[in-house]
Amino acid sequence: MTVEFFSHLHMAFAVAAQPVNLFYCFIGVLIGTLIGVLPGIGPVATISLLLPSTFQITPVSALIMLAGIFYGAMYGGSTTSILVNIPGEAASVVTCLDGYQMARRGRAGPALGISAFGSFIAGTLATVFIMLIAPPLANIALRFGPPEYFTLMFLGLTVLTYLASGSMIRALMMACVGIILGTIGTDTISGLERFTYRSYTLMDGLGLVPVIMGLFGISEVLLNIDEQSNRRDVYETKLSNLLPNREDWRLAIFPILRGGIVGFFLGILPGGGAVIASFGAYAMEKKISKHPEKFGQGAIEGVASPEAANNAASQGAFIPLLTLGIPANVVMAILLGALLIHGIKPGPLLMKQHADLFWGVVGSMYLGNAMLLVLNLPLIGIWVKILKIPYPILFPLIILFCLIGCYSLSNNIYEILIMVLFGVVGFLMKKFAYEGAPLILAFVLSPLMENALRQSLIMSHGSFSIFFTRPIALVFFIVALFLLVSPLIPVFKKRPKGEISIDR
Repeated sequence: MTVEFFSHLHMAFAVAAQPVNLFYCFIGVLIGTLIGVLPGIGPVATISLLLPSTFQITPVSALIMLAGIFYGAMYGGSTTSILVNIPGEAASVVTCLDGYQMARRGRAGPALGISAFGSFIAGTLATVFIMLIAPPLANIALRFGPPEYFTLMFLGLTVLTYLASGSMIRALMMACVGIILGTIGTDTISGLERFTYRSYTLMDGLGLVPVIMGLFGISEVLLNIDEQSNRRDVYETKLSNLLPNREDWRLAIFPILRGGIVGFFLGILPGGGAVIASFGAYAMEKKISKHPEKFGQGAIEGVASPEAANNAASQGAFIPLLTLGIPANVVMAILLGALLIHGIKPGPLLMKQHADLFWGVVGSMYLGNAMLLVLNLPLIGIWVKILKIPYPILFPLIILFCLIGCYSLSNNIYEILIMVLFGVVGFLMKKFAYEGAPLILAFVLSPLMENALRQSLIMSHGSFSIFFTRPIALVFFIVALFLLVSPLIPVFKKRPKGEISIDR
C-alpha cells in the first residue's frame, strides 16, 4: 500500500509539474481567488464563462485549470467575508459571523492569515485522502452495472433536492425540467429527433455552455441590475500581523483539522458540497467548545473551521466525479460536461485509461494549494482594491465575455439566443426562489440516466424488477425513496437548511 501510494504521488507530481500544467494551475487558482473576492459572480458562472477557452488545450490542463478555479474561490471568498461582511462565495457565509467581528476589533490580519493557512492545511489533507480513497472506490465501482449506475444517479438527484435551501417541491420541479431538457436532440438508439422542431441547432441537443452561461452568468447580471443594491464600504483596518500568533494557532489547529475531515467527507456526498460542510463544521465547533458564547463575537475557531471545511469539501467532491462519473454538485456537473466534450468518460476505468489526467489533477491540488497560500497573504491589499470596482463597470464586461465565449464555441448565432433565453429564465428563477443547481445536475445526468435505464431494461427484457433484485441498486433506490417521502413524515418535516447551490 505504501509503495503504491508513493508511486501514485510520483506520477501526480510528474504530470502536474510540467510547465504547461503549472501555468494553467496558476491561472486557475488566480482567477478562482479573484472571483471568490468579487461578490456576485461565483465559480459556477466563471467556469461556465471560461469553459469554451479550454477546448483548444489538453484535457489534463483544462481540468487542472477549472479545478483550480473551484477550490481557489474558496480561498478568495473569506476576504470579503472578513473585511466587508459580504460573502464573496456562498460557502463563506459562516465566516462572516466571526471574521467580520475580528476585523472590527482590529484583528483582520490574523483572521485573514488563519483563513489562508487553514484552507492550505485542509486542502492538503483532502488531497491525501483523495489518493487513499479513490483507488479502492474505483475498484468497487467496477462491479457496478447499468442498474446500479441508474439508481446511484437517481439517488444523487434526490439528495440534492432533499438538501435544497428552499422548497423541496420546487427543487424536484427543476430536476424534472433538467431531465426533459436533456432529452432534446437525436435519440442515440432509434435515431429519431425529439423536441427539435426541425432546428439543426437542436438536433445535437441543447449545448451545455449556452445553458450554464445563461443560467448563472447572464441571470446574475440581470439580478444585480434589478436589485441596484448599494455596496458596503470596505472596513478600514490595517492589514498588519497577518501571521497568527502562538495563541491563535493553539485555538485554531484542531478546528482546522476537524473541519478538514468533516468537510472532505461531506464534500463526497451528492448534494453536500462546501456550503453544507462549512455550516456543519461551524456547528460542530460551537457544540464541542468550552466557551460557545464566544462564537459570533470574534472567535478565531469560527473562522478557521468553516474555511478549512469548505476547501476540503471542494476537493473531496472530485472523488465521486472521477471514480464513479457522478457529479456531487453543480460545479462537478459542469466539469463532467467538459470531460465528455473532450471525449473522456469519468468512471472507474478513468485511472487506467487516463491515469495522467487523474493523477495530474491530484498533483495540481498540492501545488495549487501552495500557490494559493502564496497568493492570498501578500496580495490582500490588491484584493481590497478590486473589491471597490463599481458594478456598472464589472457586469457589462461579464456579458461581453459570455457573448464572445458562447459564439466562439460553434459560430452559431442561435446558441447566443439560447444563452439569452436561459439568462432570462435564470433571472426569473432567482426572483421566485427556484434553484438552478438541480436543473443543471439533472440536465447533465439525463442522457447518462436514460442510457443506463435502457441498458437495464434490455438486460431484464423490459422488466423493472432488475432494480429490486440487485442488492446495491435496491439499497440506492430505498434510500432515494425514503428521502422523497420523509418530508411527509412529521418527524422529518424539519429538513436541514443550507444553501446548496453556488449561485447567489
